[in-house]
Amino acid sequence: MEEYLTSLPVQHRTKMLALLKMLEQEGPNLPFPYSSKVREKLRELRSQSGKDKPRILYFGDARRVFVLLHGIVKRSAQLPEGDIGIAEARMEGRKK
Repeated sequence: MEEYLTSLPVQHRTKMLALLKMLEQEGPNLPFPYSSKVREKLRELRSQSGKDKPRILYFGDARRVFVLLHGIVKRSAQLPEGDIGIAEARMEGRKK
């Protein structure tokens, strides 16, 4: 995830780091539009700057630890299925 964050332009990175801090403070109660459910336990941290929509896909485990799975910058309304699949595969790998 560090590689994803450092690859972002400074403005995007600053916003995403602020969202991560909010997630740390608010936990599972972080509301929309900052966080939203993608599918089952998979959630996304949401930011926007112009047409770019940086996202971090994550889930919370039983110990209230948030596991960051996959980062993207999307430019469409929906998350690409391929990126959801990557996050879900990583989530399954963490559960074993």
